[in-house]
Amino acid sequence: MENSEVEKIHCLIIGSGPAGYTAAIYASRAGLKPVLYQGIQPGGQLTITTEVENYPGYPEGIQGPEMMVHFENQAKRMGTDIRYGLATKVDFSAQPYKVQIDEEKWLEADAIIISTGASAKWLGLESEQRLNGYGVSACAVCDGFFFKGKEVAIIGAGDTAAEEALYLSNICSQVSMIVRKGEMRASKVMQERVFKTPNIKIFWHSETDEILGDKKVEAVRIRNNETGEKQEIPVSAFFVAIGHHPNSDIFKDYLNTDEAGYILTEPGTAKTNIEGVFASGDVQDKIYRQAVTAAGSGCMAALDAERYLGAKAHAAG
Repeated sequence: MENSEVEKIHCLIIGSGPAGYTAAIYASRAGLKPVLYQGIQPGGQLTITTEVENYPGYPEGIQGPEMMVHFENQAKRMGTDIRYGLATKVDFSAQPYKVQIDEEKWLEADAIIISTGASAKWLGLESEQRLNGYGVSACAVCDGFFFKGKEVAIIGAGDTAAEEALYLSNICSQVSMIVRKGEMRASKVMQERVFKTPNIKIFWHSETDEILGDKKVEAVRIRNNETGEKQEIPVSAFFVAIGHHPNSDIFKDYLNTDEAGYILTEPGTAKTNIEGVFASGDVQDKIYRQAVTAAGSGCMAALDAERYLGAKAHAAG
């Protein structure tokens, strides 16, 4: 790797959801000349969300993809250098830190903000992808409101699934919970709450055979693992709550993560275990996972990076 070929960047932002773009807006205004690489899914998970009604400042609601265009345009207007490209490898063993883009080009950066997000785990059914945004969703808190008073189904058996089923039970007339085994993985307290909720019905030992509907979700066909028997449940929405996978694999050799792969940050900051490397958004937040909290943590990361680079320049000066 010849030094002459390596582009040097003051502040590099990896990822382009609410966290990455907000970090870019703040970093640009602070004069850090940020370069942002958009990654595999420019705009992040919001680009597969239809209507967003819970982000402040949009009284009429807004389409997820349109909202991300607003974020991108604002970052551009502030002076962010926004580029297509995917970070494929990193070397944080010494400063300046090195990041490889698209398996070919290496960059050097004084500070790095990681905002690579998380990807929802899906079942892998054709109907699930076809009806995504038309009743199929991986976020009950984001989309449950659109099915007020309707019958819905949710698949999953962990704390997230239990929490989302309880959330839906307050909005929807009936919640059918599809659980693969004869027990749930959720904590005892969450299970008890689910069992005590009259409009949550649990289908044990059940798998999703197919989501039915032409232009929108109309029913779900489930299969009992023990008997092989199939049945159709009429529903208007199908929520997948089988977990998320944080997009942190390329950083694992250097950054501390929890057992699920979420990057660990110092409480109340965006700082990782490596000085000058910051993490924001869903790649480090497995609890809230909302656009507004991701944006907030992107702001924190940019402010932390600004202080870090300022202190470094002061020490060098």
